[in-house]
Amino acid sequence: MNGLYVLNTEAFERIYPPEVQEEIAGLVTIIAPQQTPVSIRANPSLLGDVDMIFSGWGAPVLDADFLEAAPNLKAFFHGAGSVRTFMREEFWARNIPITTAGPANAIPVAEYTLSQIIFGLKAGWQFNAACKAPGSARISGWDAHGMVACAGNYGSTVGLISLGTIGRLVRQFLQSLDVRVIAYDPYASDDDAARLDLELCSLEDVFEHSDVVSLHTPDLPETQGMITGDLLSSMKQNATFINTARSAVVRHGEMIDVLNRRPDLWAVLDVTEVATDAEYRRLQELPNVTLTPHIAGSMGPECTRMGRFMADELKRFLAGQPLCYELTREQAAIMA
Repeated sequence: MNGLYVLNTEAFERIYPPEVQEEIAGLVTIIAPQQTPVSIRANPSLLGDVDMIFSGWGAPVLDADFLEAAPNLKAFFHGAGSVRTFMREEFWARNIPITTAGPANAIPVAEYTLSQIIFGLKAGWQFNAACKAPGSARISGWDAHGMVACAGNYGSTVGLISLGTIGRLVRQFLQSLDVRVIAYDPYASDDDAARLDLELCSLEDVFEHSDVVSLHTPDLPETQGMITGDLLSSMKQNATFINTARSAVVRHGEMIDVLNRRPDLWAVLDVTEVATDAEYRRLQELPNVTLTPHIAGSMGPECTRMGRFMADELKRFLAGQPLCYELTREQAAIMA
């Protein structure tokens, strides 16, 4: 079997470090140095003898031209999450298996989310702001009791919006806490709720009754702008809203207005890519917003996990075993 890496160079170095490359090279023949989407378009003849492609961030567009140049392609291993940006109908028509490292990338996202849920339930960002306020005296733990109505990590309520791979993993991590978990997901069943040990409710109820709300909804036409100012306005005193999913799901202008009116609320935003420049500046200026530059996903050595997932999938493929992370067309359409 012949293989080829096609993805951005920086992603290649992060996802497939030497030890993972060595493992893959022991199973298939890598016929050429790593290619980028640009270089492979310039030299499509490299694809003629390729049986499998290993990719990741910066994957090539799988359109008719690409597939025509790769007549022997038998499997596509995507060492990252969503495939929506590069997937085309022609690929599905070929019935080529595609597997992704989405579940591997879900792990650090869920870990980041758990950290912010716990910190939010302790009103950590509010207390951080109080300790750093100009002219504030040193605050002791005992002093803090009367400053903010802190929900704490016992008996409080955490709300999850969407129960995909990441949302379910967050629920699993939350089992270590003595908290009530409620969730909104129109595709989840009562059996799902029982297995996950949570209560399904309306989107409005999630915001109204949760001490922390964590968003895990993909960016789809029907979900864009789903999180409105009215929902955020209904949140409990000193509640926290976390977005590690997609910023298009939130109406930024309305969120900013609510956060201006409700300084007790806190927003932890790891994704803001569709906010306008003016909206982003306003978010930077708000004292009750924590901004991170999309770091919830795999960072540093965490990226290696995605490559290892693909190496393991390769072993299953060569052994004729079912792939653990193979995507269907329907699953790919709703990935974040």
